[in-house]
Amino acid sequence: MTWYVVQTRYDGDKYVDVRSRHREYLADLSERGVVALAGPLDGNVGGMIVMQAADRDELQALLDADPYHLEGALAERTIHEWKPVLGAWLPSSE
Repeated sequence: MTWYVVQTRYDGDKYVDVRSRHREYLADLSERGVVALAGPLDGNVGGMIVMQAADRDELQALLDADPYHLEGALAERTIHEWKPVLGAWLPSSE
């Protein structure tokens, strides 16, 4: 599995009406171990998601199924593959 950091920028205030469905979707992914962290950025201009997927195709399918994407609440989405090496939240390698 590969880690990804996804940053989104909202399209105006469209996100407000979709937020509850978006959070339900991410909560389900979190319960399945796909989403590690997610939340809005300061000023409600967008959000960040740290998540895992087998590859970019799987990641794209997961992101495209998000209500924010489906209902046109996003102006932009940026994806970066991430290789965390340090941190208290990383699983032990032992």
